[in-house]
Amino acid sequence: ISICRDLPNIEVITFSVNGISDLEPLNQCQNLSELYLRKNNIASLNELFYLKNLPRLRVLWLSENPCCGSDPHHYRMTVLRNLPSLQKLDNQAVTEEELSQALVDGEEITAPPARRKVENGSPESSAAESTTETESELLNISLEETNKIREELGMKPLPRDKFSSFSPRETDCSRKKRNNILNAILLLLKELDTEGLELVQQSVGRRLQASRKKELQED
Repeated sequence: ISICRDLPNIEVITFSVNGISDLEPLNQCQNLSELYLRKNNIASLNELFYLKNLPRLRVLWLSENPCCGSDPHHYRMTVLRNLPSLQKLDNQAVTEEELSQALVDGEEITAPPARRKVENGSPESSAAESTTETESELLNISLEETNKIREELGMKPLPRDKFSSFSPRETDCSRKKRNNILNAILLLLKELDTEGLELVQQSVGRRLQASRKKELQED
């Protein structure tokens, strides 16, 4: 998610089921209002340190990460104590009573998480840990959140059959990467002005013509 460092004006980010363990790249996204991080590898609630200075963050979906632990009350109270501007956490509305209770039951986070180092000196990543998601579950999540982005952009929802047919013979990993690239492109479109969108339209048109020409030649 290092690309987020170059997107300070981005408003909605969808990175569910991506093996993400580090939220540091998000701390410059000052216009971020919605953040979807379900089913990743976020191990510590101290990662919230990087979200505390995002003034417009109103929606956070962090469930099904290791940091949620076995005590859902402590988890929710800690999140709300550190992010009191949230209006919705894990698809559940935040109440004034919860915000008051969070000051008592929640844990204040004052420092970023400590990073363990590996031999090459880079932070240890748990992205290689496999999830128990089936291909169908991964597709449903990715399609749901892609269509949310398309709705934000005023685009029609993408049908499931079209979404899953980018390349039916690809491996799960390759298909997931392709879908993530699509999500990233849709998010980046929101950063472009009219001139930039016209350039993208021209480039896409040329690519489509070349692709169709190639298909005709193969037939």
